Amino acid sequence: MLVAAAVCPCPPLLVPEVAAGAAPELEPARAACADALGVLAAARPDRLVVVGPAEGGGPEVYPAGTRGSFRGFGVDVDVRLGAGEDGTGGGAVAEPLGELPYGLAVGAWLLARTGRAGAPVEGLGVGPSLTAERCVALGRDLAGRPGRLALLVLGDASACRTVKAPGYLDERAAPFDAAVARALDAADPAALQALDAELARELKVSGRAPWQVLAGAAEGADLAGTLLYEDAPYGVGYLVAAWS
Repeated sequence: MLVAAAVCPCPPLLVPEVAAGAAPELEPARAACADALGVLAAARPDRLVVVGPAEGGGPEVYPAGTRGSFRGFGVDVDVRLGAGEDGTGGGAVAEPLGELPYGLAVGAWLLARTGRAGAPVEGLGVGPSLTAERCVALGRDLAGRPGRLALLVLGDASACRTVKAPGYLDERAAPFDAAVARALDAADPAALQALDAELARELKVSGRAPWQVLAGAAEGADLAGTLLYEDAPYGVGYLVAAWS
């Protein structure tokens, strides 16, 4: 049963070492993410699944202990899924093969920064080629397992909000992001399920598949939502929300 969810963006720039000068314009987003993770901890889940974008289709499962790195951005920052600020984590820790994709690595960094894992953790990577139906089914499966489930859901909205955005300006981007923001604020699984996967791909939205996993997990959970942050620095839509 899903008892809480935190929805956060996942640009590596959230990590201050990656962002030259710590990107002070992202401090409100970092603070909102910490607040959203506090909602997860307050729900006292039995397990926490970190759902984020993957390069391919997935789904790819990452057990506790999977390592990630931001060394590709020229900084000496490594993370481990389920580790706290002291580098340790609760429960059994594996030494799996492979490495966290950047989106999930940001999730691991957020958990370590706030020290709010509070439950056994695993990761799930889902990519743009997964259909809405498949994503929703994955969410239903997660919620149907025994115990109290919390989700940390990672992904960015459109990357086409301005002419300097990675995807240049697309007039469809702002309405798409606004629709997602409304759905997150209302904790509306049906609205998330209805997101157009092809439009999301054209707008370079990395969060569509993770949000639809949340939609499947939240069916029948009767959660309330709060949108904590909405902005588009660098022309990319970033949204933070908490469901409980």
